[in-house]
Amino acid sequence: QVQLQESGPGLVNPSQTLSLTCTVSGGSITTEFYYWGWIRQAPGKGLEWLGYIGYSGSAYYSPFLKSRTSISRDTSKNQFTLQLNSVTPEDTAVYYCAEHYNHDVSPIYWSPGTQVTVSS
Repeated sequence: QVQLQESGPGLVNPSQTLSLTCTVSGGSITTEFYYWGWIRQAPGKGLEWLGYIGYSGSAYYSPFLKSRTSISRDTSKNQFTLQLNSVTPEDTAVYYCAEHYNHDVSPIYWSPGTQVTVSS
């Protein structure tokens, strides 16, 4: 069973960069056909897919957030990282890292989630 553990600050100042890291255990992020992504849910809103990075290293992003989103990985640590630039209070949400199969934006498994608040 794959386990996903998030780490990173829970509070970010407006205009700065939100950065979260997901550590994967019980499976490799290079395993064929799997994608490793980020999903969030803001207060009063539904789940929103931010993007994911595939087993081959190619990243894909939501068209609504692409301009300020970056997903990278460190295969030696079996980790992948989200960076969301120029954040505002509208980016306040519970953030989840997730395991996906191929290009399906709906996850097959996800982390417990972590609250990130954008506030000064």
